[in-house]
Amino acid sequence: MLSKSAKEELKKQVYRVIGNHSAVKVCGWTKSMIRGLGGCYKLKFYGIQSHQCMQMTTSMSCANRCVFCWRGYKAPVSKEWEWEVDDPEMILEESEKAHHNLLVGFKGNKEANKAIYEKSKTVKHVALSLTGEPIIYPKINELIDLFHKKGISTFLVTNAQYPEQIRDLKPITQLYISLDAPTKELLKKIDLPLFKDYWERLNKSLECMAEKKGRTCIRLTIIKGINDNHLKEYAALLEKGDPDFIEVKAYMHIGESRERLKRENMPIHEEIVAFSKELVKELPEYDIVSEHIPSRVILLAKKKFKKQGKWHTWINFKKFHENNNLKTEDFLLPTPQTGLSGKGTKDLIRERRKEEIELQD
Repeated sequence: MLSKSAKEELKKQVYRVIGNHSAVKVCGWTKSMIRGLGGCYKLKFYGIQSHQCMQMTTSMSCANRCVFCWRGYKAPVSKEWEWEVDDPEMILEESEKAHHNLLVGFKGNKEANKAIYEKSKTVKHVALSLTGEPIIYPKINELIDLFHKKGISTFLVTNAQYPEQIRDLKPITQLYISLDAPTKELLKKIDLPLFKDYWERLNKSLECMAEKKGRTCIRLTIIKGINDNHLKEYAALLEKGDPDFIEVKAYMHIGESRERLKRENMPIHEEIVAFSKELVKELPEYDIVSEHIPSRVILLAKKKFKKQGKWHTWINFKKFHENNNLKTEDFLLPTPQTGLSGKGTKDLIRERRKEEIELQD
C-alpha cells in the first residue's frame, strides 16, 4: 500500500507504519496528560484517560479527500481493499510496541508526571481514527475482539461511505460517524468523495447506525461560512442516525487544511456554542451536556441520559468488558463536569493562540 518514500515521509511526521496498511501516532493530548496539563475532550465527556489512549488506524486508505483534514500525509486513494491483509494479532502487538516507543522519551523528561507516565505503559483505550478509513480492514472484527480481550476499549470513526461494514461491525465501545455536511451538494464540496453514490452511502450508513444498540455518536465538523447552516437538514440526518451523542466541533486551521481553507473558516468556541444552541432547538430528544474549550467542541446527548437531574455520559468500562453486547443504558456513569462556561468572545479570543499551540503539539 505504501511506497518506501511515503513511509519515510510518515516517519518524519512521527507516524509509525505497522505492517502493510496500519499506522500509529501519539496524540498531542496523550503527551499533554503525561505533562500534567490535562486531557482531551473524551476525558471530560466520556471518562477516557488520555495518557492510556493509543491513536491508530488499520487502513491508510480513504475514499474521501476532506478539505478540512489537517493531516500532512495524503493516504492512498481507493474505494475497495486492494492490498495484502495483515494479521490482527501482529497489528495489535506492533502498534502497542510502537506507541510505547514514541512515549519513551518522557521517562527522563523533567516536565513529565512520573506516575502518569508509568500508567501510560498500559494501554486501556484505542482510538481507531488516525487517518484513512479503519473500518474497511477485512479483519476489523477480529482485531476488535483482541482489543477487548486485553481490556482495551474501542472507539472507531468512519466517514459513512461503507454502510455494509457498519452493519457487520461487532459491538465496540463507541462508534462514530463523521457527518460533514447537511446536503448532498455540500458533502461533495467538503468531502470530495470517490464514490458516485456518496449521498446514498451516507444515508444508508446512518440507517445502519440507528440499528446499533451500543454507544453511538455523530460528529459535526463546523467550517465557518461553509457548512454552518441548514439546521433543519442537519437535524433530519441526525434523527436518521439516532445517535446517543452528538459532538459539534470547530474546524481547526492547522496542518495541510491551511492550503484549502482560510483562517476565517475556523469558528471560535463561542460560535460553536451558538450553533449548538440553535441546532438543539431542532432536536427535541437532545440537550447540551458539556464543552471542551481547547478543542472547541460541544457535547449533546439524548435527554434520557439525564437521570434525577444528573447527566450520565461517562463509560463504565468494567461493565463493558464484562459483557460488550450491552445496551448504552447498561454501562453509563455520572458525568462529573457539565454545563457551559459562559465565557464571552473577548475571553475566548485571548485564549485562542494558546489553544492552537496546544493542539499542534
